[in-house]
Amino acid sequence: MISTRTKKDVPHGLWDAPYWQPFRVIARSFSGFWLACIPLAAIITIVWNKAVVAQNAEIKILEITEATPEAIIQLQGTLNAIWVLIAAILVIFMNAGFGMLETGFCRQKNAVNILTKNLIVFALATIAYWAIGFSLMFGGTNAIIGSGGWFLGSQDPATYNLTPFPVGLPISVFFLFQVAFAGTAATIVSGAVAERIKFVDFLVFSLILVGIAYPITGHWVWGGGWLGSLGFKDFAGSSVVHSVGGWAALVGAAVLGPRMGKYVDGRPQAIPGHNMSIATLGCLILWIGWFGFNPGSQLAADSHVPYIAVTTNLAGAMGGIVALFVSWAKDKKPDLSMVINGILAGLVGITAGCEGVSYWGAVIIGAVAGVLVVYAVGFIDGVLKIDDPVGAISVHLVNGIWGTFAVGLFNTEVGLFYGGGIGQLINQIIGIVAIGLFTLVFSVAVWTVLKSTLGIRVSREEEILGLDIGEHGMEAYHGFVKEPDGFAGMGSSSVNESDLSTGAKM
Repeated sequence: MISTRTKKDVPHGLWDAPYWQPFRVIARSFSGFWLACIPLAAIITIVWNKAVVAQNAEIKILEITEATPEAIIQLQGTLNAIWVLIAAILVIFMNAGFGMLETGFCRQKNAVNILTKNLIVFALATIAYWAIGFSLMFGGTNAIIGSGGWFLGSQDPATYNLTPFPVGLPISVFFLFQVAFAGTAATIVSGAVAERIKFVDFLVFSLILVGIAYPITGHWVWGGGWLGSLGFKDFAGSSVVHSVGGWAALVGAAVLGPRMGKYVDGRPQAIPGHNMSIATLGCLILWIGWFGFNPGSQLAADSHVPYIAVTTNLAGAMGGIVALFVSWAKDKKPDLSMVINGILAGLVGITAGCEGVSYWGAVIIGAVAGVLVVYAVGFIDGVLKIDDPVGAISVHLVNGIWGTFAVGLFNTEVGLFYGGGIGQLINQIIGIVAIGLFTLVFSVAVWTVLKSTLGIRVSREEEILGLDIGEHGMEAYHGFVKEPDGFAGMGSSSVNESDLSTGAKM
């Protein structure tokens, strides 16, 4: 198409474009000096606005710094409540980590069973701890066992022996944080008894553990009981949470007996997990959750929280590194499962003393934990002949004891290596033995009663077929192609005795 525009109709420059016409009229009406005032006025306006904002911010700061002590206390109380609530959520999220870790370390035919246990155990813990556990742990002033304020019925901190209570921290938030810990103790048991326990027996034991046993030993340490009065230190629960869960797991695994095919002629056979990807994800979730577990135990949003987070991270990192190289030297291959358990062992080890050790102390505690977990797995598996599918006993019991003991060595105020003498170390040993003996006897009694009444182990056919089908009537990976191995996959119930005698992997 030929243009009908003439040359004179075409603008000679950008300023000659038609849409600039209004501005050309204004420009002809004012001199250059007036036009220069426009950007200058804009600059002055911007600078003035910034100055006003800065002045308002300064006024706000002055209002805070010059506020009454009551206002400052109220602000600190709000921060404390928010931080402990966030920490509680992080610890609750650790249930996802336990679920992923245990499922990955076990076989696919038991995945639904393990996931169900890890999900329901926190629900059970919440109800049991709300009804009686919280009162047994924190109620009253008795040195042995708490009482009063059942069903979280009191709003007076004195009812739960919580005076002086952290500024502004509601009892409801404190309860939520503590129930997350209680659920963790029961979850530890799940991994050690995996792949052969009846679902109903696990539920019953979890209710009793969280509702009675855990609160009693917790009262001794954190609820104004005799161990706390003695001077025993366990800041975030190496013994109160992890050793208690570990002792209960040890007894449960021993009473249950090993999985079919685990031992052939007295020698342990490897039964690999089916998904190391989700096991690794579980480890990372637990690692993150530990930043609620340990720093949250400060129960306040103060300057010590970041310090606790750093000591926690250092110990976990060193535990994983040392476990990697120790297992590599021992077995000639870098073992991912040992890296996972090494990290967790370091985190368990630092839990008791995370607020009172130096950075170097945290690294040493983590390093020792990394060594212990490698050799503890072999000792429990090969010498004691106790079948622990996920290494829960090695991680939580062995390193819960080590972490509690380490407080007497590395605490910068009362530790033996810092001139504090042997007194604190003796207190730590007394606490380790007392908590261990009580939980051991209690667990033996409960597991024995369950075995003689309900029968704690699934049938041979259910174990071969898998607990997903036998206990739940469903598969975790329905529709996926499985190996034609009656033991490794969902399997067939027509496995003969010769298959078992050859040590086929269950």
